[in-house]
Amino acid sequence: MDRAAIDTRIRSILEPFNKKEVAVTDATTFAGDLEFDSLTVMDFVAAIEDEFDIIISMNQQAEIETYGQLVDAVTKMAAE
Repeated sequence: MDRAAIDTRIRSILEPFNKKEVAVTDATTFAGDLEFDSLTVMDFVAAIEDEFDIIISMNQQAEIETYGQLVDAVTKMAAE
């Protein structure tokens, strides 16, 4: 699956979590721009894991700060 297809699927998952309807770009941060708290992050990550049948470790989560980093990480994991 290519990055564009994964980006589209993640955007659809992100939509209900994006309460302030922030315009999401690769540089959008989860903590700053989207104002995700730890519970929201856990719910969002669980939805991503279910959608793509992957596991995002706590270490990986700690390294992912932007939307673009998430798409890249999921693209890489989905290819494995």
